Amino acid sequence: MTAPNLNTLRAFDATARHGTLGAAARELKVTPGAISQKINQLEEILEAKLFERHRRGLHLTEAGKRLHGPIGQAMELIHQGIANLKSISERISLAITPSLASRWLVSRLTTLAEAHPEIGLQILTAQHPEKSDADFVLHLGPAPSEAGREVELISPAPRIAVTGPALVARAPVIARESFFAQYTLIEDASRPWASWLDQSGTSFQSHQVAQTALALDAAEAGEGIALVPVILAQDAIAAGRLVKLKEFPPEPGHGLYLIRPAHTPASKARRIVEDWIRSGV
Repeated sequence: MTAPNLNTLRAFDATARHGTLGAAARELKVTPGAISQKINQLEEILEAKLFERHRRGLHLTEAGKRLHGPIGQAMELIHQGIANLKSISERISLAITPSLASRWLVSRLTTLAEAHPEIGLQILTAQHPEKSDADFVLHLGPAPSEAGREVELISPAPRIAVTGPALVARAPVIARESFFAQYTLIEDASRPWASWLDQSGTSFQSHQVAQTALALDAAEAGEGIALVPVILAQDAIAAGRLVKLKEFPPEPGHGLYLIRPAHTPASKARRIVEDWIRSGV
């Protein structure tokens, strides 16, 4: 017996699911006549009647039902395999601030590249990444309000005071305001030192920079003490380039947030990237 080809089986499966030649033809982007011809060819090959005509369409015969069970499952496996291949091959874009990229993301990229070399991750850096239309956005700071997007808190982000070991070799026993006021305090654009010390009326000398990454660079060089989110300093602390002097309680609503467009179709590549982001915190 001549084996039916894949296009013939696709025509049979689509007709069995839809119950009309017209609907099957629209799905496969061919004419109803072409679908009818494929069905006739299949019935000739199998020497069995597969459909019965009714006023409202086509119904499977008993032979048709027995055939459609395994054929339908096989077609679903084929479609799933193609979908998995497409999803794993797609390029995923991630928008992030320059400071978060250089001080947290870069050291973790190797993990993703080694485990999943087939995934292309495009990194987009911007001072306000939450305005990007990237597949994923990482936002560090107060909870964002994003209409039409899903916002998920990945981790709280308490701030810590850090400096290079050449300036202060170890943390003080009691880290009061007066201790920090002895040194130059490095302020990024969010002015965290002013927010804390102004409450107690403590005067201090500051050195202002535009980005948190620059504040960390200055702290590592021993130019002063920076007050930064712990997530940006943890690698340098582990490497001995920074000394942690004081950790502050997390501010309510502040943290690392993952933002993604709402109602985005799930894919294997997206799930892998999301899991990788969470595992790096």
